[in-house]
Amino acid sequence: MSVDEVKKLLGLDAELYYVRDDVVNHYALSFTLPVPSETNSLHFSWHSKTKVDYRLGFLMDNPVAMNQPRSNISSQGEVPLCLSTVFRVDLFCSGKVDGEAVLTVQLNLTIHANNYTVLNFKRRKMCYKNDPPTTSTQVFYISVSVCCIVIFLVAIILAILHLHSMKRVEMEDSVSDSGSSQGLSQPSTQTTQYLRADTPNNAAPVTSYPSLRIEKNDLRSVTLMEAKAKVKDIAISRERVTLRDVLHEGTFGRIFHGVLLDEKDPSKEKQVFVKTVKDHASEVQVTMMLTESCKLRGLHHRNLLPISHVCTEDGEKPMVLLPFMAWGNLKLFLRQCKLAEANNPQAISQQDLVYMAIQIACGMSYLARREVIHKDLAARNCVIDDNMQVKITDNALARDLFPMDYHCLGDNENRPVRWMALESLLNNDFSSASDVWAFGVTLWELMTLGQTPYVDIDPFEMSAYLKDGYRIAQPINCPDELFAVMACCWALDPEERPKFQQLVQCLTEFHAALGAYV
Repeated sequence: MSVDEVKKLLGLDAELYYVRDDVVNHYALSFTLPVPSETNSLHFSWHSKTKVDYRLGFLMDNPVAMNQPRSNISSQGEVPLCLSTVFRVDLFCSGKVDGEAVLTVQLNLTIHANNYTVLNFKRRKMCYKNDPPTTSTQVFYISVSVCCIVIFLVAIILAILHLHSMKRVEMEDSVSDSGSSQGLSQPSTQTTQYLRADTPNNAAPVTSYPSLRIEKNDLRSVTLMEAKAKVKDIAISRERVTLRDVLHEGTFGRIFHGVLLDEKDPSKEKQVFVKTVKDHASEVQVTMMLTESCKLRGLHHRNLLPISHVCTEDGEKPMVLLPFMAWGNLKLFLRQCKLAEANNPQAISQQDLVYMAIQIACGMSYLARREVIHKDLAARNCVIDDNMQVKITDNALARDLFPMDYHCLGDNENRPVRWMALESLLNNDFSSASDVWAFGVTLWELMTLGQTPYVDIDPFEMSAYLKDGYRIAQPINCPDELFAVMACCWALDPEERPKFQQLVQCLTEFHAALGAYV
């Protein structure tokens, strides 16, 4: 696939690299690229500034289903020194059995005896019986044959349509001449029914699913100059900010623990979160960070965390400042709580988790009253302090910091597919009701201590899966009453979902009932 095709699948406008200056980018490795099943050749760009030896190998778990892969380079040698060098790996099914084949392309890079790197690229491919094994030469001839057949069929169809249209004109002229008022009957249309492979045999067949609407991301139409002008009134001098530890890092962005000096009294300081981007981030990434950071700006609620200041001085990468919360990102905090380690901040009780849910619901209720739609509510977009105070944040840099939570469905836009309501997936329709759906998934995250929802479902199948009535399972040790709240949030009809104020009341009563048993 070309670079443009890869960027379209990933939903990224900036470069995604795996190794640069002898440093492995582990965050880039976490991106899952949905390669189409019909793709039989993988192309890798590579070059080195210095002498680097390589060794290329393949590992397959199902050699009966897939033939031994081939490459246009030798199994060992030196990495090219010239730019724009590409090597290819060809993989084809054997046609002997039906099954999934998992191929691991292993690339060992060695500078000297004590400096080596191993890169593993995994490719899952479905193979089917009676599909003849294909070679690169055959691919060319097959492609040419298919093109000829398509052209031939198109020519036949055009000829038939032309004859049909001429006949229809003649019939209309005949009817007009005779003065008959009887109209021509239109041919009836029949909808072909498709049944998903994993649909139970007793399930009703699915007639059709609306196609995913592809729309331009409004954020990407904003220029960097316009984004800076939008936050000009809260811009401060870069000299007032001191960066400390890196709290979270992605391919393009970082979140620091920082210190902000008081403008009037430099001896006074307060702790802040600082969001910024790396030097190689594109202008689009910078613009989106600034624009998305303004989502909650101007709103005041104890369970919201809007930005406080920005640094947008020329020649420097912009920085976004938010008030500091001691335990940081809620999703990372929940996962840390799940680990049975000595540095676990504290044991989390079910009552604590419900209290967090109440706070999130309160913040979302405030947004609903202000007619603000979040569109990306999730544990990753909340923060928590050491007093169990939870605040909802914007989603700036979330796609980069949590790449496994976002998927591109071929329209050049990364979206939180597993948190989105059905109407948002199908029609890009967002409302307070779709935020309620996302809240139900966030509540599920709380009760599972940060697990990923629908982890076994292909993102491309999410809309069909939801429309068929399937939902994520009830978490272990989650009370039936609490799971019932989640299930109400996932009603297909947005009008049937509860309002946030109702969720606050329901969860508050459940929290009080839990306290009665403690």
